[in-house]
Amino acid sequence: MNPRIEEMRDFFIVKKGHHARRQPPVDPYCLAVDFQKNNTSDIQRAVQRLLFVLQQEQPVIFAGERIALTRTVPVIPELFTEDEMDALKAKYWIHEKGDVCNINVDYARLINCGFTKKKEEIRQRIAAFSAQGDNSSVEYLQVLLQVMAGIEDSAERYRREAEAQGNQTVAQSFSNIPANPPRNLTEAMQFFRLLHFCMWCGRNYHNTVGRLDQYLFPYLKQDLDNGVLDETSALELVEEFFLTFNRDSDLYCGMQQGDNGQSLVLGGRDQNGRDCYNLLSELCLKASLELRLIDPKINLRVHSKTPLSTYILGTELTKQGLGFPQYSNDDVVIPGLIRLGYREEDAYNYVVAACWEFIIPGCAMDVPNIGALSFAEVVDDAVLNTLPQCENFDQLLQAVKQEIYRQADALCSQTKNLYIFPAPLLSLMMEGCVEQARDVSLGQRYNNYGLHGTGLATAADSLAAVKKYVFDEKEVDAATLVQALRNDFEGQQELCNKLRFEAPKMGNNDDAVDNLACWLLEQFAQSLQGRHNDRGGIYRPGTGSAMYYLWHAKDIPATPDGRRKGEALPANYSPSLFSRCKGPVSILRSFAKPDLSKTINGGPLTLELHDTVFRTPDSIRKVAMLVKSFMDMGGHQLQLNAVNKETMLDAQRHPENYRNLIVRVWGWSGYFVELDKEYQDHIIQRMELSV
Repeated sequence: MNPRIEEMRDFFIVKKGHHARRQPPVDPYCLAVDFQKNNTSDIQRAVQRLLFVLQQEQPVIFAGERIALTRTVPVIPELFTEDEMDALKAKYWIHEKGDVCNINVDYARLINCGFTKKKEEIRQRIAAFSAQGDNSSVEYLQVLLQVMAGIEDSAERYRREAEAQGNQTVAQSFSNIPANPPRNLTEAMQFFRLLHFCMWCGRNYHNTVGRLDQYLFPYLKQDLDNGVLDETSALELVEEFFLTFNRDSDLYCGMQQGDNGQSLVLGGRDQNGRDCYNLLSELCLKASLELRLIDPKINLRVHSKTPLSTYILGTELTKQGLGFPQYSNDDVVIPGLIRLGYREEDAYNYVVAACWEFIIPGCAMDVPNIGALSFAEVVDDAVLNTLPQCENFDQLLQAVKQEIYRQADALCSQTKNLYIFPAPLLSLMMEGCVEQARDVSLGQRYNNYGLHGTGLATAADSLAAVKKYVFDEKEVDAATLVQALRNDFEGQQELCNKLRFEAPKMGNNDDAVDNLACWLLEQFAQSLQGRHNDRGGIYRPGTGSAMYYLWHAKDIPATPDGRRKGEALPANYSPSLFSRCKGPVSILRSFAKPDLSKTINGGPLTLELHDTVFRTPDSIRKVAMLVKSFMDMGGHQLQLNAVNKETMLDAQRHPENYRNLIVRVWGWSGYFVELDKEYQDHIIQRMELSV
């Protein structure tokens, strides 16, 4: 990191000097009251809110910056009043806040052509629809022109401010974009920043970045070929660009600070088997390594031909405690997506959503996190309600299967009649929206719903314990076990300890328990097979947990693996918190066994490695080889945390000393001291491994 970037990092990240330019927050219902009074349509509400926020934004130009735009409006107004939202929720299924979110638009649709060409395309469509007498389509396309005019006005105000401040780089960028395509990489990054900024201003949150190393690489190559940049100056530009992702992230929607969905995907292979990893991919990894910031979250697509050197660079990032890169295996993911019905060219272009769910850029309105099935609850319910009547273990498995299907029925039944607020800006960057005059919120080529699967290891461990102690060895009476679970092991500490510390656990490469995990995932996949949602899409099962690893745990009684009532489930696709695993290799072998092409919604194996593991080049290489071996075994996703329990405990006691301590939470990285204590405690409880 050169002195210039170091100075910018200090200003924006450490001192947060730009926060002084923020305005007092507006009343969140300042627009909704008038919208309700005037019976304003939902599409006009979305447009007017975006234009209002852009008009309220005060252009701020900082000395020496080349990529501008900083939020000054801290609160995005609501579209509906509280009573209107209550009425909507009574009539529709409202996902999260109701906004289009957690998708990946095709930024290149606007960046590569510019607004002038896009407006001409829209006007031609307006003429065609007018000739057909299709007034509703004409009105919608006119809305898109309104949005573009508002963004151009915002860019012009920034241009004038840059001129006034003597910043010729920013002024020149905004004199060309967004009307025209970028002339260089700086302008391409500024164009992206403008679009990304405006999406947040419209409260279309969790704006994933997608395959930036693919759609911005031509601009890098052009600058290198023309001598405008060399690798050193290009790295500096990427670092400045990455700083923009961290300026306003405290204002972004999310479960916790850091959960903002700014996921960037690098590498991967194309349909011809070629590796798409390029110089920009490399620069992005190096920039993240030097900056040591939580955004953008790096996701690395790998495959059988990915060289060890790429894994080593990724491991250097992990060493910094960033919690990324997260790895996704093309050799598992792509066939899995094709199996689910995605076109081959789309499957090869996959990215990840805000956390780790697999989505397709520019043509998918998938909702990849619409609900979650609790494996732990499924098994616990079956044990509590049927175990004493089961004559053998197969009968218990049949009861578990019935519970899985029951939960699947309930999840599919509740996710009907989905209503999503219009998002005209995003529609400009999605396939078919202009051509068909159809808002992205109404659906795309893919309209699938993703269901997480939480507590898999807890469920598999529980089944393995019942099989061993109740049916095989007959050491524990079924009625006694059920009563102990109902009483949260009160008076049964010896039994609790046996189940907790002596019973088979997933993560020890033990087929007796690992095969049960495979079976559970197979049942989950079968329970959703052939089902279609109300938008014509399918339901995608997965192995992630999101925040459900804490939410589900609160409602589940004690489980047969020795877990007490209220104790947390493992995050994502990971061993139980109290498993005594032999080491990382045995864990990788256990979790590589299931065929995850059938449960491909996403959900990584999450491992915590003690930070001492990364101290030497040799140990870095060993960790890199560990990651590569998991992918070679058929693992589909992996994320690593470099942690130190004593450091985190001290950070709880003295947070002022650990402002920059970063950890991986579930599918995102955040500053440890800014997390709620229950999330901090869960990370502390996870198993620290060494290599």
